[in-house]
Amino acid sequence: MNMIPFIDLKREYNLIKNEIDSAIADVFNRGIFILGDNVADFENEFARYCGSRFGIGVGNGTDAIKVALLACGIKNGDEVITVPNTAVPTVSAIVSAGAKPVFVDIEPDTYLIDPSKMEESITPKTKAIVPVHLYGQVADIEAINRIANKYNLKVIEDCAQASGAELNAKKAGSLSDVSAFSFYPTKNLGTYGDGGMVVTGDESIAKRAKLLRTYGFEGKYVSVIEGFNSRLDELHASILRTKLKYLDEFNKMRVQIADIYDKHITNPAVIKPVRKTGCAHVFHLYVIRTKNRDMLADYLKKNNVYTLIHYPIPIHLQKSYEYLGYKEGDFPVAEKTCGEILSLPLFVGLKDEEVFEIADLINKF
Repeated sequence: MNMIPFIDLKREYNLIKNEIDSAIADVFNRGIFILGDNVADFENEFARYCGSRFGIGVGNGTDAIKVALLACGIKNGDEVITVPNTAVPTVSAIVSAGAKPVFVDIEPDTYLIDPSKMEESITPKTKAIVPVHLYGQVADIEAINRIANKYNLKVIEDCAQASGAELNAKKAGSLSDVSAFSFYPTKNLGTYGDGGMVVTGDESIAKRAKLLRTYGFEGKYVSVIEGFNSRLDELHASILRTKLKYLDEFNKMRVQIADIYDKHITNPAVIKPVRKTGCAHVFHLYVIRTKNRDMLADYLKKNNVYTLIHYPIPIHLQKSYEYLGYKEGDFPVAEKTCGEILSLPLFVGLKDEEVFEIADLINKF
């Protein structure tokens, strides 16, 4: 059998190669590379796509979370609630903003933050919640918002894996105070490098975010607040503007691949993803679970199918975050999940016959 990679970004690029190449060439022909028309236009276009008012392009998804937190007034010593089964950048952004991450365990079926466990972690220092729309599915944002309103907390959606996802026909990124997106190359909407965006309907948050991303400048060389440098550049904005036109179409391709996996994986030892009622899952990742995860991954690799684990070590057990004081057993659902999950190949351009082959191998395992 031919090798099936976990991801092959060239396949997506080749589908729209002429448009991408033209957009890149146009940037070079204009000779403007930082904060030009492409960035401004993409900010407006993506905010509208999300059903929100303001977009602020930044250097990457981690900075998007950091900027969003700071724009909401998070300061040193504040506590911010999130999940332990996310990517490290979610938590590093919270720490970079000066806050302390506080973890809440996850739902056993969706792997998303469990709102029923949230209130017990709220203290007088808690100022915000960062729910992660993991794998392309929106967390229970309505329940999260109710808790946030009760305790006067800000909600910052981590939408890094959820461009185009919906809950009750509303797009991820428009469901809370502010949201953070990543445009890393592997994302559903990804550029060919780093990029991110803060999206919000709150004008005051948008203004502060815009100041923060460029040294606090309000006018040339006039700094009104302490900021830093985190800008989405023209080249990536031009690529993202081109790819945004195809986002819904490409997300449908991802869902079709997930549908094949759902239908054709029949091995009873494998737990397939749950799709929440009212949620339009965009399958950034197709994540299965099995107690024999490592054996299955090795078996697939021997048969030329490459997989990944998102994420093998929950953050409260990472050496870099030992100082937070958590221990094994504190978040049993997340810990059990991290030991059993496996991400299967899923990307734009993956062929149906390849998906059938993967499913067939899993059923034979």
